[in-house]
Amino acid sequence: MSKTQETAVYTHGHHESVLRSHTWRTAANSAAYLLGSLKPDMRILDIGCGPGTITADLAALVPDGHVTGVDHAPGILDQARATAAERGLTNTDFAVADVHALDFPDDTFCVVHAHQVLQHVGDPVRALREMRRVTRPGGIVAVRDADYAAMTWFPESAGMEDWLDLYRRVARANGGEPDAGRRLKSWALRAGLTDITATSATWTYSTAEERAWWSGLWADRTVASAYADRAIEGGHATAGQLRAIAESWREWGEQEDGWFAVIHGEILCRKAA
Repeated sequence: MSKTQETAVYTHGHHESVLRSHTWRTAANSAAYLLGSLKPDMRILDIGCGPGTITADLAALVPDGHVTGVDHAPGILDQARATAAERGLTNTDFAVADVHALDFPDDTFCVVHAHQVLQHVGDPVRALREMRRVTRPGGIVAVRDADYAAMTWFPESAGMEDWLDLYRRVARANGGEPDAGRRLKSWALRAGLTDITATSATWTYSTAEERAWWSGLWADRTVASAYADRAIEGGHATAGQLRAIAESWREWGEQEDGWFAVIHGEILCRKAA
């Protein structure tokens, strides 16, 4: 394996409140912009695969192909393997990898996909260069990232404004860029990609069930995850301030007229043949 190049710290960690969100993700709700480009025999690299729910969906969509899921955190890969096994998929494999230094030959994959990855890495332009390198000529680099500053909600909440300000400060202190969605096309151009289609899409939480789920996982994440530890250890917030933010999340989740939108940037980049 190539020497690790990562310099950023993954802000969220893998607390249950984080995996509650990650395991909800599917190819349909998180990679719809890519699905029309897939063919049954494609070989796909899924970077930052986490617990493997998107990876498994992609594998099911390329039954004559193969999907390799990689993640920087070794511990989460056992869950990804279990996800694939539970679905009876035999066309997957998983490995530890650093997107800045991928241990694959040039021109290996038909599609290289990364969902919610570039916002957390130390050098997203270098990461995109690596993704392009291991993509076959004519193949696709597909990236989707949230943009925190573009997130919006109703009713207004001073506590949630505090959450957004705090999260962006903690993420940047960890070496990432929380407002990645708006920067994807710029980073791709700097990485030397030229045939770029840039789009956007949202996750929206509005029903009582959706509000309870979204507010609950963020309330828990704010006080109990690696993000909470890093907020306190970095001097960004006190435990009392985190508890107040968590309570603001729960209060928002109880509002009948509550609405929250997560805006994502997306890019499909075709590598020159």
